[in-house]
Amino acid sequence: MSIRYPFTAVVGMDDLRLALLLNAISPNVGGVLVRGEKGTAKSTAVRALAELLPEVAVVAGCRFSCDPASPDPGCPDGPHGDGGSEARAARMVELPVGASEDRLVGALDIERALAEGVKAFEPGLLAAAHRGILYVDEVNLLSDHLIDHLLDAAAMGASHVEREGVSVRHAARFLLVGTMNPEEGELRPQLLDRFGLTVEVAASRDPQQRVEVVRRRLAFEDDPAAFAARWAGEEAALRERIVTARELLPRVVLGDTVLLQIAATCAAFEVDGMRADIVMARTATALAAWAGREEVTGEDVRQAALLALPHRRRRNPFDAPGLDEDKLDETLEQFKGDEPEDDPDPGPDGPEGPGGGGGGVPPQGGEGPAPEAGGVPEEAPAGAPAPQGAGERAAVKAAEPFRTRMLSVPGVGEGAAGRRSRARTEHGRTTGATRPQGALTKLHLAATVRAAAPHQRARGRSGAGLVVRRDDLRQAVREGREGNLVLFVVDASGSMAARKRMGAVKGAVLSLLLDAYQRRDKVGLVTFRGRGAELALPPTSSVDAAAARLEELPTGGRTPLSAGLLKAHDVLRVERLRDPSRRPLLVVVTDGRATGGGPDPVGLAARAARLHAADGTASVVVDCEAGPVRLGLAGNLARDLGGTAVTLDELRADTIAGLVRDVQVNRSDRRAA
Repeated sequence: MSIRYPFTAVVGMDDLRLALLLNAISPNVGGVLVRGEKGTAKSTAVRALAELLPEVAVVAGCRFSCDPASPDPGCPDGPHGDGGSEARAARMVELPVGASEDRLVGALDIERALAEGVKAFEPGLLAAAHRGILYVDEVNLLSDHLIDHLLDAAAMGASHVEREGVSVRHAARFLLVGTMNPEEGELRPQLLDRFGLTVEVAASRDPQQRVEVVRRRLAFEDDPAAFAARWAGEEAALRERIVTARELLPRVVLGDTVLLQIAATCAAFEVDGMRADIVMARTATALAAWAGREEVTGEDVRQAALLALPHRRRRNPFDAPGLDEDKLDETLEQFKGDEPEDDPDPGPDGPEGPGGGGGGVPPQGGEGPAPEAGGVPEEAPAGAPAPQGAGERAAVKAAEPFRTRMLSVPGVGEGAAGRRSRARTEHGRTTGATRPQGALTKLHLAATVRAAAPHQRARGRSGAGLVVRRDDLRQAVREGREGNLVLFVVDASGSMAARKRMGAVKGAVLSLLLDAYQRRDKVGLVTFRGRGAELALPPTSSVDAAAARLEELPTGGRTPLSAGLLKAHDVLRVERLRDPSRRPLLVVVTDGRATGGGPDPVGLAARAARLHAADGTASVVVDCEAGPVRLGLAGNLARDLGGTAVTLDELRADTIAGLVRDVQVNRSDRRAA
């Protein structure tokens, strides 16, 4: 067994370590979501936590880790008599991003069930994680159907597997810990709410602390056993403190004043539902037990709010995370009542020990207000397109976003699960049947019976039974939805800004970004103005990053439409090589004018557009032209792209399926014209 990095040797990361320890003390807190940039020891800290958890007693031979004191009466390995018990270490089970549904919930041997009448079930990761830790690295990249199973198991404490009339249920209560990099995309609100606590982590900007991180890591890699032995004393002391806090936890008193503070705080930050109140109460109780107290204080409530509310109060995926601490303090002060003063330092200090200072954890080194982005001058003199920034105007604030019509890619794809375009997926409505390629996962019962029926006489069938062989089995073909790569090509030239339309244009793009967030798309942003185009944001799953770049986008200069389309063509060419199954949707936001990019800007733009049409790229042109006299240039561009033009007003309409027509039909229309 490999040696894991000691928990007490992790440098800094006080909030992260405290949140993990609170869950170790009280698993009912509900788990931890760790958000942060790559390379910040998120996974290291989580894996180290498993070594600190006390051993668990299980029924001997039970694959589902039943507790001998109260075995699950519905356990598939039961009923459990007096079969004895055994102690083992608490498990930490890792759920890979690319795991299949069968690997997560368990697999039924359908062939044996049909051919032999044997109901055979192989437990999955949910069963293995029962009474332990279920760790999901890059949880924001999980497929929707896996997230749905996690939600169900986390809510009910059990996993149900239903397959063609065979039903299995087993207990699945686990500490859910997820890590994610927000730059790679956000989580669905339903899953966010299932995590009890959330922590934002970032690498320290303190040189001394960074030196210590490197020194310890190198020492661990040189001799893991010696490094672990050096920290064994601190690990044992911390493990003992967890056991002590667990024993104290049932005696901790949660007073009426504290409960009022919790309710008032949740109401002040307008969180949905009552889960936040319950999680805050459990977290505050665990904080008191961790500090060795039998009564919850206002400081415990404050620390609990900082850990339990940030991911629940966000209404918009583009809002900044975190809580307004001044507002939090005002609310707690208003409802504190006659609470007695507490020891300002109830938590013992250990080597790098979290939790000191009454639950208040010092900030990471180097954290603070982010520098203002942009660096765009308030007004630059208009002039000829000499340098790239000539004629540049200050960034315009985006108008309020709105609900947009659904833009989709024609045909049926096979890309990553999402909510935009039609695709062949593991979930969805059944549209047909086929011979299985590899292991059979979704049986099409009717098709299997039809395939076996003509051969029953030759197989010597007797009685009412049906003789089914391997060649008769048919796999169900299902159709659902996929996420796409939505590449925005935004005109930021002077022709857009002169008519004071950039605010409306940014509002429209922001609305489309919100739609892309909800449909689990990747997004990219190309802008063009002045002398050329630039890739403002490479394709990413983080629509937050796209929204931030859009907000900073300045305007001005000529309109090199061809350069924007050619840049988009290069981006899509590279993305097709990286991820061939994810189909692109090109969204060009412009008034259709072309005044830069070469001696014949209009002709160059038309030729660049026809490159996209030749590749079969689905496209939509958002026509931003305004005024009583309109030239219809955006419509011409849409025809060259083989796509559809839609005005800003039409973009606000209710969802209409099939806005993007089949590329072949558009080509036929163009040839006929």
